[in-house]
Amino acid sequence: MRRYFITSTGTGVGKTFTTCALIRQARGLGKRVVATKPLISGFDKTKIEESDTGAILAALGEPPSDETVARVSPWRFSAPLAPNMAAAAEGTAVDCGGLFAHSRAFLAHHADVALIEGVGGVMVPLDARTTVLDWIAACAIPAILVVGDYLGTISHTLTALEVLKMRGVPVAAVVISAGGGAEVPFAATRDDLAARVAPIPVLPLPRGATGAELAGLVT
Repeated sequence: MRRYFITSTGTGVGKTFTTCALIRQARGLGKRVVATKPLISGFDKTKIEESDTGAILAALGEPPSDETVARVSPWRFSAPLAPNMAAAAEGTAVDCGGLFAHSRAFLAHHADVALIEGVGGVMVPLDARTTVLDWIAACAIPAILVVGDYLGTISHTLTALEVLKMRGVPVAAVVISAGGGAEVPFAATRDDLAARVAPIPVLPLPRGATGAELAGLVT
């Protein structure tokens, strides 16, 4: 069974694109796959199809409904802020204990592939003391680190890998999600990172790609 926590170096880098690519690859191989993004901010219930939750449901082949949205993303906040700030804007706080318990229960699914997508980057705060890193560590599964192809991504990637290593989180792969318009040639970024982080595989995922490059993660 394959179990992964999909995290990144920051917001908008390509976590959901990667999650959906993995789902589609697993389904295409006849695998039973389940996926969740249990915590989401910037959620607009009038535009579910445009949300990360909606994209995951589409990849799973499920229609967006109150039931499916609540199952994939039980904690939803409307403000497009870090979770601690988004929750505070609604007069509440992220229930980290509940979130961690939910994630561990989710991983017990009898599925070939189970994917948990995080929120923001590795060190995004969940409450006054807890970060996404604590969440990843609590799940006790390998991480897939999604990074960009922009100038500065090598430093951001190495920093994220270092903190994951410090917490004993194994990293299954670094996925470079190509956004286009980068100042540095994609191949140069890929080759430099591959040399620095070996033996962790560095996998390219250009926008618009089928995700075939990720198939080895779900077989």
